[in-house]
Amino acid sequence: MLITTTNNIEGKRILQYIGLVNGEAIIGANLVKDFFAGVRDVVGGRSGAYEQGLREAKSIALKEMIEQAQRLGANAIIGVDLDYQTIGGSGSMLMVSANGTAIVFEEP
Repeated sequence: MLITTTNNIEGKRILQYIGLVNGEAIIGANLVKDFFAGVRDVVGGRSGAYEQGLREAKSIALKEMIEQAQRLGANAIIGVDLDYQTIGGSGSMLMVSANGTAIVFEEP
């Protein structure tokens, strides 16, 4: 499955636009991660716990989007956009959504 953020695939002819596909992942940020992230914010540096959480959420969201496109018969997803948000009353949840357009392009 070819995935790209561009709206076309250079040198390839798009045969069919199947439609919008998406995937979402929500991961809770626990109290221990919050505490150590707060310490890092004060003393500087990167928050490895949050970075790992975001990587996991991104991977899950992309996987869901790809699986949806495959079920629809696509061989590529174009125009992919990733959005990151905190949700919940205190921003205690991390959400990643992946959106794109499932297509069929001409393969040699």
